[in-house]
Amino acid sequence: MIIGINTRSLVNSALKLDYNVFSTSYFQTADFPNIENSRCILNECEDQSCGVFEELYSPESILDASREYLEVADKIVLQSGVCSTDFKGEFKQYRKKILGNLNIGNIEDKFKFYNKIKNKYLTPETFYVNDIDEVIEINKNNESKQYILKPLSGSGGYNINLLNNDSLNQINTEESRWIMQEYISGTNVSSSTLGNGTESRHLINSRLLTANDFGQKDNFLYIGNILPLTKEMLPNAEELNDEMKDISERLIKEFKLIGSNGIDFIANENGLYVIELNPRIQGTYECCEKVLNTNMLYAHIQACEGNLIDVPQINGYSYKKIIYANETNKFKPLPFENIYDLPHDGSITEKGEPLLTIIEKNRNLEKLIEDVTSTTLKIEHLEETD
Repeated sequence: MIIGINTRSLVNSALKLDYNVFSTSYFQTADFPNIENSRCILNECEDQSCGVFEELYSPESILDASREYLEVADKIVLQSGVCSTDFKGEFKQYRKKILGNLNIGNIEDKFKFYNKIKNKYLTPETFYVNDIDEVIEINKNNESKQYILKPLSGSGGYNINLLNNDSLNQINTEESRWIMQEYISGTNVSSSTLGNGTESRHLINSRLLTANDFGQKDNFLYIGNILPLTKEMLPNAEELNDEMKDISERLIKEFKLIGSNGIDFIANENGLYVIELNPRIQGTYECCEKVLNTNMLYAHIQACEGNLIDVPQINGYSYKKIIYANETNKFKPLPFENIYDLPHDGSITEKGEPLLTIIEKNRNLEKLIEDVTSTTLKIEHLEETD
């Protein structure tokens, strides 16, 4: 059983492994594979708005819709949006079926994670804050530094704010639990690493992309990745790749993680900062499959069962880019082959919400970036003419 916000990619991989597949997700895109046992929360209809994801989504709603499947499935694989700690109350009995990391409280809680690693790795100074007064006080006492405010747990770059006079006036710390983290300027990079609880094996590194990379200053929303990381992207990539591999494998072993895991870093002239550890299958999933010619779900399952696959030879580059709607958009079919996660025809995507995903592969990095950029511009042009 595959559970998450958008399970399309993992379901496709599972079908290649000859499993009887169940899926429960928030989105069920128009290109979702045709399987008998699937449910989704958001039922997209013509001329109806898909709403705002952050306002409508909750892991509890997905688990509630999964009741029947949870009972009959032999194993459960979690994708972004649902984690093992969400299996509580009446759903706690199904945690033993999860193929993945179960005891992740010291990782999901970003402040606990910081305290675990701060004396071992280069990492941004981090504070747990209870209210806006603490935020203001810390900011005042550290005038030489800049900070970001982010939720204590979460992913995707949502609700991350660079602190300044304007943002301080707009923050409501009562709605969530927060950390203040020293702002580190530099290049966002990430790694994908397998673990079996006692050993770890690094697979690949990538350039992690946020809205900040596309002209939206101080916007940390996740946009995608380009992989593998090479000197064409960063001049010191060779040295950086070795350091990322070493740190990633050490972290996965230290936390005794299993399956596929990701680590986010920021690289600058001072070194390589560890930002977050994501104890689950990453957003680079399909890009990894393309350049490693490997079924990443198989690799994840094998690792959870104690077997780390041999690292395949990297074959070319792959680029994933999430396109967010520039304006409220009524979706019509698009004439492109490299687009995925498509809305249903006639459904309405609100401004700023994810519209679709471009995923492309090429042996030539320059041509790859050119192709994805060209598709992006064509989609934006079609949006403007609707």
